[in-house]
Amino acid sequence: MEPIILYSQPDCVPCEITKKYFQDQGIKYIEKNVKQDKQAYNELIKKYKSYSTPTVVIGDQVFSGFKLNEIEQALFGEKSK
Repeated sequence: MEPIILYSQPDCVPCEITKKYFQDQGIKYIEKNVKQDKQAYNELIKKYKSYSTPTVVIGDQVFSGFKLNEIEQALFGEKSK
C-alpha cells in the first residue's frame, strides 16, 4: 500500500478526528503540519491544489476535508459499504 499522507494544522478539529480515525483503524499515516512545515504547505497548495485541512492523500487520490466515506472507499474498496 502506498503511504497515506495527512496534511493538518493545530486547532483543526476535523484534523484531530481524521487522526483518531486512522489510529482507531490501525492505519499508518504520515502527518505533515502545514503551519510548522513550509515545504508541506507548498506541497499542499501547489502539488495537490488544496487549500484546506485535513487533506488526505492516498496514492493518486486527494481528499480535501473530512470525507470519511470517500477515504474508506479508497482504503477498503467495496468492504466499506
